Amino acid sequence: MHLKVNDPTTSKTNKLESLKSSLPYAIEKNQLELYYQPKIYAKTNQIIGAEALLRWNHPQWGLVSPNEFIPLAESTGLINEIGKWVKYAACKQNKAWQDAKLPLIPVSVNLSATRFLERDLITNIMETLKQTNLEAQYLEIEITESSLLENEEIVFSILDDLKSLGIKIALDDFGTGYSSLSTLNRFKGKLDILKIDRSFIDNLSNSHEDDSNFIVNMIIQLSHQLKMSVIAEGVETNEQLQVLQKYNCNVIQGYLFSKPLPATEFAKLLQKDRLDPL
Repeated sequence: MHLKVNDPTTSKTNKLESLKSSLPYAIEKNQLELYYQPKIYAKTNQIIGAEALLRWNHPQWGLVSPNEFIPLAESTGLINEIGKWVKYAACKQNKAWQDAKLPLIPVSVNLSATRFLERDLITNIMETLKQTNLEAQYLEIEITESSLLENEEIVFSILDDLKSLGIKIALDDFGTGYSSLSTLNRFKGKLDILKIDRSFIDNLSNSHEDDSNFIVNMIIQLSHQLKMSVIAEGVETNEQLQVLQKYNCNVIQGYLFSKPLPATEFAKLLQKDRLDPL
């Protein structure tokens, strides 16, 4: 039996092969682009930061999500090269906003577990800051729990080096790991920000509080006890916002305020004093 030309499985396979073969040339052909999603201070609706999110402008497939090509980058060993590009591009853009007299905010970038443990990480970050003339306080690093659990002794050293530079560290997707609470206890004082995974935010409700409400409230209170700021990501409704404000969550990130935007459009948001929910 022959597969039809428009068979979705065939189409998906073809796209995967196409992405894999063209990914090594994405940087030199200027196909990678950073989008920026604002981080909103829950009490005032002011933009107090941004997360840099990678997109790939593919000549055949259009705007490709990182969910599609980051696994390819990891499997082909390109993830570290791409990670270096992301840090440089984010720092360069943030410095450009500062030179344009826009409000000063930190921009966060995500580091894969492999990149976080690379020996040249600290040296590369220092060189990037020097090349872009950006002060360290305006760069934040987001890592996942798996990064912390890879090799604790090395991780402790890296975290100390980053903090000595003045760079804040955020623990991303908190709540999805197997040992999250013990992780927080062991790394007390070395992590500055905790990001609650969106899976807990989805079910927040004012009218019928369930397990998600309890877990989110507990995470926020625990984080504050450990002197950490809390970001809720994936916030999409006013009801979720109200619950998070009630629980004293520090920062909100999600489509309720803005989707990720290209640099020029994000600059327009920075010109505003505050953002109202959409």
